[in-house]
Amino acid sequence: MFLHLGGDFSVRAGDVISVHEYEFLMGSQVGQEFLKGAKNRMEDVSDGKPKSVVVTDHKIYFSKLSPGTLKKRVEDFWYDIAL
Repeated sequence: MFLHLGGDFSVRAGDVISVHEYEFLMGSQVGQEFLKGAKNRMEDVSDGKPKSVVVTDHKIYFSKLSPGTLKKRVEDFWYDIAL
């Protein structure tokens, strides 16, 4: 399964480690340090309007979709399979 992050960009759902709210992460010292340490692995797919930070094995993506929307997409996929 692939998780659509917005625009024309998707990642393998199995590669996703965590999803965070952008404002919350940027507002914390720990979040800022985490992103500073991963500067060379970041990719902005949000058209400059990030709402979430998606952490995968290889990269960190800034998405214009909210963490709640991304979560719902994954839940809807698994719900459809269970039917």
